[in-house]
Amino acid sequence: MNVDGSAEGPGAVPGAGMQADGPAAATAAVPGAGMQADAASGAGAGGTGAGGAGGAGGAGGAQDRTTDIVAGPGGVMTDEVGVVTGELTLRTEWADGQVTLRVQYKDADEWYAVTGGRVALPDATGLDAVHAVAVALLNRPEG
Repeated sequence: MNVDGSAEGPGAVPGAGMQADGPAAATAAVPGAGMQADAASGAGAGGTGAGGAGGAGGAGGAQDRTTDIVAGPGGVMTDEVGVVTGELTLRTEWADGQVTLRVQYKDADEWYAVTGGRVALPDATGLDAVHAVAVALLNRPEG
């Protein structure tokens, strides 16, 4: 949505209350999540498929997706250690109808919960789209 309230122009996301940089991307509905994601984004570079690293796969069990990102100016705020910056790995986890975003310094052992990065998602079929949105918001390699 643009500043004037219209949902027109490049990068406008109707009903989302925000406008993305660049041309408008194709979108995909996210059942049960109340959001849309760039259809072409997928899991992004370094992303994992169904189940992800350590995920159980299948629609009924816990699942996750991971992608290497570079935090933008100001980094990513976490619950445990505050702001983390630089090269990170983002993991989007789904279990028991809940999505949780976590980050770690690339190739580190510890994972940190992204502040505000938890939302209800009744069905894991929306996990790819939620992960794509998170990557699009947090990955800022150009600063």
